[in-house]
Amino acid sequence: MKDRIYVCHTYYHVYVSFLKEFALDPERKGGATILLSSLSTDFEQLGERLKALDFFEDVIPFDEKRDTFFPELKKWKTNRGNLIFNMISRIIFTRKYAKLESAFIPVRFQDYKDIYVYCDSDPVGYYLNQNRIYYHAMEDGINCLKIYDAARFDNRGCFGLKAWMSGKNLIFIQNGYGKYCLDMEINDRSCLKYDCKKYIEVPRKQMEEALNSTQKQLIIRAFVQDWEHLTQQIHHAKPESKNIILLTEQLCTLPVREQIFRDIIEDYCQDARVFIKPHPRDELDYEALFPEHIVIKGRFPMEVLNLMEGVHFHLAIAVFTQAVYEMDFVDDILFLGEDFMDQYEDPDVHRYNDKI
Repeated sequence: MKDRIYVCHTYYHVYVSFLKEFALDPERKGGATILLSSLSTDFEQLGERLKALDFFEDVIPFDEKRDTFFPELKKWKTNRGNLIFNMISRIIFTRKYAKLESAFIPVRFQDYKDIYVYCDSDPVGYYLNQNRIYYHAMEDGINCLKIYDAARFDNRGCFGLKAWMSGKNLIFIQNGYGKYCLDMEINDRSCLKYDCKKYIEVPRKQMEEALNSTQKQLIIRAFVQDWEHLTQQIHHAKPESKNIILLTEQLCTLPVREQIFRDIIEDYCQDARVFIKPHPRDELDYEALFPEHIVIKGRFPMEVLNLMEGVHFHLAIAVFTQAVYEMDFVDDILFLGEDFMDQYEDPDVHRYNDKI
């Protein structure tokens, strides 16, 4: 039997997988499989770089499919106007979805001792539960449940009943409520409004601080394709100037997103050297739209900058991303949050926890 497999949906998931591997006893490090799902992220050449490092035992692409890929599922997601009828439809949907997804599963999960799934709300969560395969859920993004408790938001209204049904494997609810989910790793329990008995706290910062220089360099090589160019960009942050790093996010439509970050720069970045760090899944062309500022190229999680020598900024600005609180290389943080976003879209769109 094989040891471990990580099902990753984002660059950050791969980063945490490195941290988990380095936290193991020396004889176990690297003896794991990485599954890179294309469901929501273009990993570009990351898979090839991971293979070249020869750290993980295997790196496998995963052509995971959303429910909309299967037209036969559409009728089972139609609101029938009745709780009982809707629950019956959901039971049928859950079973059919898992069966249809099985054709796209590239590994035999039963061959692994431990299965780690980031964002088990994605199809793989349905597959594992319906096939009675135990796994460990992983926090999708650091402290992401603080802003968006997806399990409770997606199942608001009779949540207790739905959670009970998920515990019986009649339907499926992510983030620790599935019958075959053994536990769910989170970074910080204290920041959560709603707890779950399956949550286990595993602080990422402690794992990061335990890395030695060799391990840091390996992670940097995995994520940063053009190391020399990135180093040159970062070292433009001169001590004598006020240097601000702006973390982008997938907010609103592209035109509104552009306006959001133009306003942030106008309101908070006067007389400063501005560095823009695009989110790995952000498709806005910041280089073309903000030529007067420095856009940090490359798709990699912000946390990689923690591992680089000589990185320093006076201020970091973010709208929603909790990762801004994990940045060791900044003096101050400006977290804009929901009140700020109310200016750009209907509050109902982003005030998830208010609707639970």
